[in-house]
Amino acid sequence: MVNSLPPAGFAPVWRVVFAYVLVALGTVAALVVLSVAALVVLSVAAPRLATDEAWGHALIVGAFSILLVFRARSARRGSAGGLRAITVIGCVLLVVNLVEAALPGVFPPWMRIEMVAIAALMLALVLLALRARRAG
Repeated sequence: MVNSLPPAGFAPVWRVVFAYVLVALGTVAALVVLSVAALVVLSVAAPRLATDEAWGHALIVGAFSILLVFRARSARRGSAGGLRAITVIGCVLLVVNLVEAALPGVFPPWMRIEMVAIAALMLALVLLALRARRAG
């Protein structure tokens, strides 16, 4: 079949997608814990730790993690389109996270670290996906 990939070369891609999902869900969980357990305290004492921008970023990261899982499942079954989608999503997330991390004063420091970590994961994802495409 023209649109199929060998499943053996996809294992590293799947591991990076899984790592991204863990980081994304960790970000959302951190914001939920911060906001539910200490929203009043943070609003008064340190509102920069739970900003509206941070919430928006966390929700988008969470949505992309779900999308990546579905596309990775498709690619794992041999879909070249799924692997292409993973490559494109990885490139977009790499650039967006680096740009957001560089914006002065928009996000709290802990989230900037998370953004750089996601960018590093996405770089690995893109490189592994490109390698899997060449092997396929």
